[in-house]
Amino acid sequence: MTTRRDFLKACAAAGAFAPGLCLGRLAFAADGPAPPLLVLVFQRGGCDGLNLVGPANEKAYVEARPPELRVLDGGERPGLALANGLADGIDFRLHPEAAPLFELYQGGRLAVLHACGLQNATRSHFEAQDLIERGVVSVADYARTDTGWLTRYLATLGEGAAAGRIAALSANAGVSAALARFDDALAAPDLAGGLPLAGGREAAAVLGRLYPPGATDPVRRAGAGVLARSALVEARLPRLPDGRPAPYAPAGAAYDNNGFTQGLQAIARLARMDVGLRVACIDHASWDTHDAQPGRFNALVGTLARGLAAFHQDMAAAGRPVRVVVMTEFGRRLRANRSQGTDHGHGSAMLVLGDGVRGGRMFGAWPGLDTPRLDQGVDLAATTDHRPVLAELLTLSGREQALVFPGLPAPAPLGLLA
Repeated sequence: MTTRRDFLKACAAAGAFAPGLCLGRLAFAADGPAPPLLVLVFQRGGCDGLNLVGPANEKAYVEARPPELRVLDGGERPGLALANGLADGIDFRLHPEAAPLFELYQGGRLAVLHACGLQNATRSHFEAQDLIERGVVSVADYARTDTGWLTRYLATLGEGAAAGRIAALSANAGVSAALARFDDALAAPDLAGGLPLAGGREAAAVLGRLYPPGATDPVRRAGAGVLARSALVEARLPRLPDGRPAPYAPAGAAYDNNGFTQGLQAIARLARMDVGLRVACIDHASWDTHDAQPGRFNALVGTLARGLAAFHQDMAAAGRPVRVVVMTEFGRRLRANRSQGTDHGHGSAMLVLGDGVRGGRMFGAWPGLDTPRLDQGVDLAATTDHRPVLAELLTLSGREQALVFPGLPAPAPLGLLA
């Protein structure tokens, strides 16, 4: 028989629920139509933004890197020239493997931001990721903040644990730290097989008695939430006549077969189920390219671009408004190292895709790559804080912004939304 301890171990191993306290419903929760589904794609490891979106003809860029670590403006594999760049005379180009994203840029659905990042110049993966996912910029603020920024955003929408709803999905093995202490988060990197409970109906009946709906103590309430979310997905998942989950084959969306696209399909499936999905997180790793960067980077960019293009087509065909944000914890050094790679840097690029986005243009302030303009003389400086970008995409009011990103001054709008 499945015991209470076995169930809790299984939940923890699967990342099926986020421990902690729900922020509850706020009095100023927004009225009116629901905002577009927000999908946060996190490039774990520190994406080399200068190799993703390169100033192809900038002298310092050309001198600092071999051709295989640059986006080129000529030759057999030139980069894809971006209109509406950031600086006169500089030819910004997208990596050639990002052709599916370039089509969205040309179609006005994708915007590119450059020189983005934390303002404290940390080069620690763990510290940078922790700060970004908490929505703060200092270690002192991190110590005082126990919720993720997406958790606080959901609170502005009045979202909390609720029957018949799944407001947040982490399409990873565990719940994203940006959703820390949100009780209603579901972690599921793949829904191809549904979310059946081990042991079948008999085990479900036993667990239902151990963790009944309406339980008040934290452990039973969390267990009941896991059961309810699993049952909701199982009930809404399209099935074949024999009861097995139907293959996911949305019209016009050609997904590759890899872990990243499985996660994107999990997000798309849940969005189509009408369960109240508001936010979703998915990781794309690993961008920590200290060595052998050219081949690894090419493959990563191609996987990212094809996956996002397929997801965009999927959601458009389903009539589901969505905004996708692609970001990383920091960029890489301007100068290449001796191992055909790049080391931890500072500023990087962000991509914003979807409904209402003023695509087909670049945003931000380009600091230049001459040595005096570099951060600590070695890195692309970060001139755009990622938090105002997120706040603008979420159309937060002043009061909501103070909750979601505490301490963030009122930013000048970038004009990302039409």
